[in-house]
Amino acid sequence: MVLDDQVWLITGASGIGAATARLAAVSGAKVFVYGLDENDNRQLAAECGGGYHTGDLSITAQAETAVAGASGRKYGDGPHHLISDEGWARTFDINLKTMFLMSRAVLRRMMARERGAILNMATVTAYAPEPKNFATHAYAAAKGAAIAMTRSAAAYYAPHGIRISAIAPGLVRTPMSLRAQTDERILELMKTKQPLSGSLLDPDDIARAAVFLLGPSAQMITGQVLGVDGGWEVS
Repeated sequence: MVLDDQVWLITGASGIGAATARLAAVSGAKVFVYGLDENDNRQLAAECGGGYHTGDLSITAQAETAVAGASGRKYGDGPHHLISDEGWARTFDINLKTMFLMSRAVLRRMMARERGAILNMATVTAYAPEPKNFATHAYAAAKGAAIAMTRSAAAYYAPHGIRISAIAPGLVRTPMSLRAQTDERILELMKTKQPLSGSLLDPDDIARAAVFLLGPSAQMITGQVLGVDGGWEVS
């Protein structure tokens, strides 16, 4: 796939974001990285031959200068009856508010050009829960809202030549999933829950789908939520 002359803004400099940035750059896109960690941003931008900016996308002014998603577990996310107020609010900030602010900022520019593509990151647990090991209900709710926002926005912006879709990954080997990567119970579960991989997915598995949905081969696709989950939903 050739992405020459395309400009890609990647939010997040690790995990899925980093894998997508590298694959897009190899395919010819001009890549700009936006994330929280200065060192990660600088290193990834150097690898991709692009630029970067360090900032917090949950702050409106910083989003305007440019979802990456993240677990809210450390802030108090968990089963519904145990979620703290901070856990709920912070999980929505980092997984939905950032997506909203970033999309709003780029849509204002895309509208003037009458073209563009946005890809949001959801999660398979938004519609295919696994209650014993992944009972983070604020995260699922935020990502479920991201799916609704994706589809409603896709309908509105399609007449303006702007495509908006989402990917719903399964359990991926990223910094966010370190807890799961060292939990023998979860590793055993993945043998049957994600039978196509028999383990956690690799970030490149998601990146390949992202490059497809954002690239010219998907120019007639919008409003779709693509599950890249190794068979999670049907297992």
